[in-house]
Amino acid sequence: MANATVSENGHSNGHAGLSTPKAITDDLVSKHQKDGDLFWRVASVFGILLILGIIGFVMRLSSGVGDRAIWGYYAAVFAFILTTAQAAPMVAIAPRLAKAHWRRPISRVAELWSAVGLFNLLLFIPMLWILPPLTDGRRSLWFYDPGEVPSYSPHIWASAAMLGLVVLGVALLWVSALPDFAAIRDNAPDGWKKKWAGKLARGWVGTSGQWDMQHHRLGILGAFYFMMLVFVHFLISVDFLMTLVPGWIDSLFPITHAANALQAACATVVLTIWILRKYGGYEEYIGKDQIWGLGKLMFALSLLWFWFWFSSFNVMWYGKKPAEQAVINLMMTGPYLFVFMAVFVMNFLIPLWTMMWNPLRRSTWGPAIISVSVLIGTFLDRMRLYVAAYSVPGIGNSSIDKHSLELEHIPEAVTPGIADIFIMVGAVGGMIFVYLMASRLIPIMNFWEQKELLLYKVHRPFHRTEVMVLGKPE
Repeated sequence: MANATVSENGHSNGHAGLSTPKAITDDLVSKHQKDGDLFWRVASVFGILLILGIIGFVMRLSSGVGDRAIWGYYAAVFAFILTTAQAAPMVAIAPRLAKAHWRRPISRVAELWSAVGLFNLLLFIPMLWILPPLTDGRRSLWFYDPGEVPSYSPHIWASAAMLGLVVLGVALLWVSALPDFAAIRDNAPDGWKKKWAGKLARGWVGTSGQWDMQHHRLGILGAFYFMMLVFVHFLISVDFLMTLVPGWIDSLFPITHAANALQAACATVVLTIWILRKYGGYEEYIGKDQIWGLGKLMFALSLLWFWFWFSSFNVMWYGKKPAEQAVINLMMTGPYLFVFMAVFVMNFLIPLWTMMWNPLRRSTWGPAIISVSVLIGTFLDRMRLYVAAYSVPGIGNSSIDKHSLELEHIPEAVTPGIADIFIMVGAVGGMIFVYLMASRLIPIMNFWEQKELLLYKVHRPFHRTEVMVLGKPE
């Protein structure tokens, strides 16, 4: 062991009666095997919401894809899931690369959200129909020669990147769960979960070579997932958002779109672990260290949210170009003013001023409430951006010049219809439903990282109390 440290909370990770690897394995296997009535009632509710979303999609599809304005809310919920669920694995990747012990009980909770990427990949398919090819006169920020580059080139790259992100997320989840599949195979009672785990364990027995392989592959997959996440946000924010608004040229916005996802990812995981601690029976594993740690990250990312927003806003506001003023009017000061004000409060002011208050920040419920604010603010932000952009008339309108650098007419705010409400509720319900179903197949708590922690910690007396001393691997 090297660089021993003392944790803020000696028994933050629980394990009061789980001091051996066998005890941890037996406890977590039994928790994974349980399918309580509460779980299935909750899953049924979100399953019904998913069905409503499918009905809303069929209703919207009956109107065709020619009118882009009616698909703004659909694009917004797709971007919301990309910003929250598909960014959530970063909460496991970044602290793992930093060799932080506090993230061990929440690593699988965050990684499991990558399974929702399969659901969002299905939502992405209609987006390709809504966005016309370049040969139809669609505006583009790409430099291309129509005679050499396929008209669907941005569609192709965005589809390949989205597929790559989903594959990397599923691969990361599977590699991380290999030892846990083996534990279920060897310790669970006979049943379909034992058979499922035996097939996915792929002969894992825990040799030195297998552990070395897993350690390096987790690092490689995590690094590639981060790069692909940024790349996907870049492509989506450019081709499916910025190019739809004439005059919107902001070199910082794609990384702003990705940076906002990190704040939403922290909020997603904080709310998830709070629910697991409160209602899932994992209070012995998920302690204050995990909630405090993510709360600090969420506080820092709220400052980053303001920095990215102000950097782009200041350039457009100070430049005073008519095209830039039109973009500000459309997105912030015009028809979506109140939505933007709500986003500013929920994503910046509330996290900033509440997380500075120690009694709230150091509680287990405070960061969870703030995470709800961040998630609502993120949803409103995606709605503000995508609905506003999709309401701009397309090239098919004879009064629109594709070479125009200025939005001459600011469209009115688009209010959601019944189909839009069904789609939004169904998409969020489907996201949670997929996560719940994935947790029945893959343990939501990481077995092997809990057992590995026993090798790095020891309880020692310190004055009149007892603290947990942790060692960090080289």
